[in-house]
Amino acid sequence: MRPRRGELRVYEPHRAGLPKFGPYFSDLRHRLPFAAEFSRSGIRAAHTQTVFGQLWLVLNPLLMALVYYLLVAIISNSGGGVDRLAHIVCGLFVFQLVAGGLQQGATSVTGGGRLIMNMAFPRLLMPLAAVRTAFFRFLPTVPVFLVIKAFTDEPWGWQMVLSVVFLLMLTVFSFGLAAIMATLQVYFRDTSSFLPFFTRIWLYLSPVLWTIDDLGGHGQRFAHLMLVGNPLFSLIGGWTQLALLNEVPEPKVWLAGAAWALIAAVAGSLLFMSREREFAVRL
Repeated sequence: MRPRRGELRVYEPHRAGLPKFGPYFSDLRHRLPFAAEFSRSGIRAAHTQTVFGQLWLVLNPLLMALVYYLLVAIISNSGGGVDRLAHIVCGLFVFQLVAGGLQQGATSVTGGGRLIMNMAFPRLLMPLAAVRTAFFRFLPTVPVFLVIKAFTDEPWGWQMVLSVVFLLMLTVFSFGLAAIMATLQVYFRDTSSFLPFFTRIWLYLSPVLWTIDDLGGHGQRFAHLMLVGNPLFSLIGGWTQLALLNEVPEPKVWLAGAAWALIAAVAGSLLFMSREREFAVRL
């Protein structure tokens, strides 16, 4: 229920365990503009609204993609040409959305210590703002991917529009992981230091630098294993099939992606909300 004009809405932190979901999410919804402004201030601080800042958002993952292409396609002599480069770019750009949400989310609470100690608000807004920042940093890379795809033999069609669904699932999934990492960072301050190593290994296990066809006869067996063991296999795989190949993924890919996004968001939110009452004491 929206507050009437002149009515003051006060957020009171819960004392223990999980808060009452109704009032908590009501306050969260009414304070979404705060999260958006907090995210915008972070973007401005990183100069990503300037010409060179926006250019670096594209150049950084693009240069990484070229390095991986050099290693995978040229040095290993696996070939693939522009189509292989487009596959790497398509997956790597969206992987950076997840990795950026993880890194930003991990430090969202510990980096906002004064704000947390001096203001009462649903703390879940902080990892939410971090993922919003990562999402808006991802958007400038989309036109670059489309330009690279134009030089490939891959088809264009209405199926590409459905890739927005997997992008949404990836964003929800990133939010859940950001909430988990933000909580862990409060208790274990070295969490953010280990994240780059974790995300690098995760990148190698995800369908960014390789495809199922690269695995030969063991590809399908490995795909079944990755479908239940690696969330990004279905999420990035479905995104790539639609955005690059213009193919609609199998129903099991849709179901796995939606399940991973929902599990991450619910588990991350519950963990974060159950511990946020201690954040001010531990910062």
